[in-house]
Amino acid sequence: MGRVVHTLPEGGIVVGVTVLAGEIYVLRPKERDQVEVYDVITYRFQRFITVANSRIFTDMTSCEHYLCVYIADHGAECVHRLDASGCATQWAVHGKPSGLSVNTAHNVLVTYRNVRRIKVFSSHGEVLHNVTFSDDLINLWHAIQLTSGQFIVCHSDHNNAIHHVCMISPDGRHIDRLQGGQRGSDTGQYNEPRHLAVDNDEFVFVADSANRRVTLLSQSLSHVRQVLSRDKIKGGPERLCLDVHSRRLYVADNDSDGKRRRTGRVVVFSV
Repeated sequence: MGRVVHTLPEGGIVVGVTVLAGEIYVLRPKERDQVEVYDVITYRFQRFITVANSRIFTDMTSCEHYLCVYIADHGAECVHRLDASGCATQWAVHGKPSGLSVNTAHNVLVTYRNVRRIKVFSSHGEVLHNVTFSDDLINLWHAIQLTSGQFIVCHSDHNNAIHHVCMISPDGRHIDRLQGGQRGSDTGQYNEPRHLAVDNDEFVFVADSANRRVTLLSQSLSHVRQVLSRDKIKGGPERLCLDVHSRRLYVADNDSDGKRRRTGRVVVFSV
């Protein structure tokens, strides 16, 4: 079971968290100062970053190769790119992005929740690849590409009975492995899996939001163990970031009043 190392300050809900160059970036939906930056060692607040021309944020990731942070904007249908010098740019993604990740070629994967699609972009927004999945995969939240070219995806919705984590062939046509099925809380079941992280050995961490837990799966998507249980958080895990060097898992933990998510924080775990 993961051990709590630190909890960053509570505030508005957290819609993205990532680590880059010795700093933790926390994304919240507000009019300005949307990105909070903390030191990765002391956890002390460093500065705010305001993302111009923003609307509705859904996710955030980073790239060590290009030293930049990417932010998915569902409302503006774009990705914002913030580099280490503070320069901010954006590019259109022609759809409403739900999740972001960076592959081993340092390209950006954009997941589209309602159209069963992933697009791969260069760091500056050039479309490199377009993958469309089968009709069985609906309400995609997040995707990560493995070194083999296969994709790990999670899909679910509170209105759907089927909640899966899947391994998909590089062309998107075949489901190679599957974990989950009917919504549930037993081992091997999920209730709104929202986000993924993969370590250097390609073990998969799954944020199982409504079950209020994080699960670890093997390279073949078999259940390994529960990393985080509901007694370690206040609400539900909705975004993950794994620092593979320090073995720290950053979990966006948001709770609600029963109708809407109201407050959130980032909990840091040693895994």
